[in-house]
Amino acid sequence: MSSSKKKTFLKKIFSLLSVVRGYNILILIFAQYLASIFIFSPNKSASTVIFDLHLLYIVLASVCVVAAGYIINNFYDSKIDRINRPVKTGIDNYVKQETKLTLYFSLNFLGFIFGLFVSWKAALFFTVYIFGIWFYSHKLKKYPLTGLISATVLTILPFFVIFVYFKNFSKIIFVHANFLFLVIMVRELIKDLENIKGAIANNYKTFTVTYGEQKTKQLCFLLLVSTLFPTVILFNYPELGPMKYYFYVALLTLVFVGFYLFKSTKRSEYRFLHNVLKLLLLVGVFSLVFIDTSLILEKVIDRLQ
Repeated sequence: MSSSKKKTFLKKIFSLLSVVRGYNILILIFAQYLASIFIFSPNKSASTVIFDLHLLYIVLASVCVVAAGYIINNFYDSKIDRINRPVKTGIDNYVKQETKLTLYFSLNFLGFIFGLFVSWKAALFFTVYIFGIWFYSHKLKKYPLTGLISATVLTILPFFVIFVYFKNFSKIIFVHANFLFLVIMVRELIKDLENIKGAIANNYKTFTVTYGEQKTKQLCFLLLVSTLFPTVILFNYPELGPMKYYFYVALLTLVFVGFYLFKSTKRSEYRFLHNVLKLLLLVGVFSLVFIDTSLILEKVIDRLQ
């Protein structure tokens, strides 16, 4: 292969990784496995969970469907991204739309097959998830409340399928999920603030476009204050272990986000806050290793006795 062909090939690979957001996919894999080991299956050893073939199929199905979701979102948002993310759009366009759509259908088919390897219920779940992502990208994201809520729910759903697979109905999981739901919703609102120009240009009735920047900030503040409730409840769980220090940092970070958001007016400032929340969620993923699984296991055993 000549050097020019190698460069073109590498550009296309890099472009595809940009389209499917390879970084986010990698984080999703880590998050699903860490959550499986330290939250959803405390009565199993790490090696048992890691080499669980059905869990592997669920993770692979999630990766395929989420990557396909990024592709279809990229397809529908191409006009918006030219305004909001011109550099990324230039990178993404190294690969033709026909190639992206072929990959989209192929990944969704693989996601369905991997789900089928687990059970017909898992295959049905991923079929509904595929439809949900498409419907969000095509229709729901253009409207204020449906776009906001559906984006948040679709982000959490890959963890819901693992939660159901392990059948772990611990209260700490529900409370933690509420915290994540609120933080992700704040992130989505800040993303709306960041991308308002592209949304207006393409007639997307996002929350910020419909209700304005001030109302969006007010809702963010309300959600940020609401994160106090699940956090305080989590502090009452001894099994939280050293992960409680993550929530101390999280509270300080969310207070900072609230104050900084109050005075923010520029797109660069909103992008900074968006990245701060992404980093907070990322640190939260790796902080799962600090949960005291022995105490969770004791409660599981107590229920069985």
